[in-house]
Amino acid sequence: MSLTEINFDGIVGPSHNYAGLSLGNIASASHAGDPSYPRAAALQGMAKMRGNLARLGVQGFLLPLPRPNQALTSALALDDSAPPQLRAAPWSASSMWTANAATVSPAPDTADGRCHLTPANLVTMLHRAQEWPDTKRQLDIAFGDTRHFAIHDAVPPSFGDEGAANHMRLCESHDAAGVEVFVYGKTGGAFPARQHEQASRLVARAHGLDPARTVFIEQNPEAIAAGAFHNDVVAVANGPVLFTHAEAFADQAGAYAALRAVFPALEVVEVPSGAVTLQEAIRTYLFNAQLLTLPDGSMALIVPEECRESPSVWAWAQAMLASNNGLGGPIRQVIPVDVKQSMANGGGPACLRLRVVCDPATVDPRFLLDEAKADVIEGIIAAHWPRQIDPSDIGTDDLASSVIAARGALLDALNLAQLG
Repeated sequence: MSLTEINFDGIVGPSHNYAGLSLGNIASASHAGDPSYPRAAALQGMAKMRGNLARLGVQGFLLPLPRPNQALTSALALDDSAPPQLRAAPWSASSMWTANAATVSPAPDTADGRCHLTPANLVTMLHRAQEWPDTKRQLDIAFGDTRHFAIHDAVPPSFGDEGAANHMRLCESHDAAGVEVFVYGKTGGAFPARQHEQASRLVARAHGLDPARTVFIEQNPEAIAAGAFHNDVVAVANGPVLFTHAEAFADQAGAYAALRAVFPALEVVEVPSGAVTLQEAIRTYLFNAQLLTLPDGSMALIVPEECRESPSVWAWAQAMLASNNGLGGPIRQVIPVDVKQSMANGGGPACLRLRVVCDPATVDPRFLLDEAKADVIEGIIAAHWPRQIDPSDIGTDDLASSVIAARGALLDALNLAQLG
């Protein structure tokens, strides 16, 4: 087998809207009630996918979930007397952020030598808790080769699990045995801590991870209170590199020591608070970036355009690049991408992808992107995705018909009508 890391991005769904459903997500709350632009959002996501396909030679995707969710609508007994945010929940397009789709442990790390995936239960937020059964249906198809993959059910309530957004992996190379790092929260002031320690430990046991190569770290409560609702808003790892803000963890020095104890090759790239404040890091999603290993072995950081627009973030990035390119540091490129529609709802480049280390030949090819398939998907989006959704459109029959038809056209084009 030839193992490589594949990023599976979520295609932004046709019901993409700004209902402000995510408590603790500053961007989502600040844009609540704004008009959204699903077509632009989906095309921005496709452009990011095309860029990484060109850089890495392989790229996957997951599809929008069925919306509006009629089962949830019925379960909530929704009518005009229900609060607007409750009425909006069955329309949520938040499955676009596939970093929350599942936690993934590659075959080199697991006891049975298979890649294990556990869908996130996302129980802290109603609009996300509805996702995992439909997400699992896709995972069961995309990774249906049981010789190479094991797909679990979600962690049972009430242990909150938010998936790969709170999970990191350190390794010498993607196909080598790694150290898996689970970051959990305990408190976030006015905001909930979404990743429970026991959920992380349950996933590690279910995946058959070696306890000696598994680390559990507490997220900084101040980061949660500042709006870092997931660890990947303040830290991201790739290969031997941990790219992190200085205030990411409850015990920063202790976290580094715990990681070095089991992974001596650890390279920490820490952004000090004096260079970029915690608040600015969260506002710009500097750490909600894709840290990619390029074919030449160097790394590129794919950041939202908001990072280039921030004087402090961009000054730090340019200084880091000047130092790294002169002294051999790991990150050699910082590449901004336009995902402003996703950013306005609280998700950057890293939110939009799930990393799966596997042999591409073992994945259902319908979930792997190439340029021809990208052309087809973009054509469907341009023809069927709503150009704009206003708050008053949510819940209307006209929008429901449009959204259902748009998703159906995409499923038909990709020969995945079984997910209808």
